[in-house]
Amino acid sequence: MSTVATFRGRHTPEAGTSPDIMRVNGRPAVEVSALDRGLHYGDGLFETIACPQGRARLLDRHLRRLAAGCARLAIAPIDPLAIAHEVREVAAGADRAIIKVLLTRGPATARGYNVSGDEQPTRITLRYRWPEDDVALGEQGVRVRIASMRLGENPALAGLKHCNRLEQVLARREWNDPQISEALMFSSSGALISGTMSNVFLVRDSMLLTPRLDRCGVAGVMRAEVLAAAAGCGIPAQERGLDETDLMRSQELFLTNALIGIRPVRDVAGRPLVPGPVTRQLQAELAVRLLAAADGGGDVHA
Repeated sequence: MSTVATFRGRHTPEAGTSPDIMRVNGRPAVEVSALDRGLHYGDGLFETIACPQGRARLLDRHLRRLAAGCARLAIAPIDPLAIAHEVREVAAGADRAIIKVLLTRGPATARGYNVSGDEQPTRITLRYRWPEDDVALGEQGVRVRIASMRLGENPALAGLKHCNRLEQVLARREWNDPQISEALMFSSSGALISGTMSNVFLVRDSMLLTPRLDRCGVAGVMRAEVLAAAAGCGIPAQERGLDETDLMRSQELFLTNALIGIRPVRDVAGRPLVPGPVTRQLQAELAVRLLAAADGGGDVHA
């Protein structure tokens, strides 16, 4: 008997806005405990996994990041093989799907911020329809703006994809223009960090640069894959502190995340740019790598 639950919400699955499959701790469900610390405090982590042709892409990178986040937050260690099995099972049969895995510390066993130590983690797995990409965005590029909202700096949480995304929520509320695809965010000290839902790369004098994420920001799995692609094709790359001056002096600019791969920027805050040779070389290299990175069942390690 199938263990997949079908979610029937106010939006149809075809809209790509509501999940068509939902599980809680591996079982079909649409509810979690009202005591869950993820709900109360954002005490958890999540991964958003691209699944073309029913196969999870970069699954090993996602699971390694999730495990590292659990270790940092002292959430009970994950079973990567069990999560990989569930992701594959939920993704199977869908031509293009997005699997979101949320892992919280679980329901509180005592009131207050302090951790009791006997909490049992909650795992929520959702499947969304993944609409076809607009090819023109990858070829011509997108327009981005600069967010007024600043990211707080906290090295203890830097790099993690934790469940507290209120800074990104507020930044995304700053614009409604459908021609603007993303907003770039700076930290409270003025360092360029990322987009609201993407990592950022710039090119200057054929050098690939991406912000250092030791104070805040999410260390994206596609960011790591692009850095590996750059090393593989001999493009010099650095993670370093960057600011608005670096941004405005960039000769090429592109965004990355697990779903979009590389998306060139053609306009940043009214400054026109053209997708250049480094961006194009990395797009071609990444396309080859991502074909090989679709999960074939043997890339997840215990």
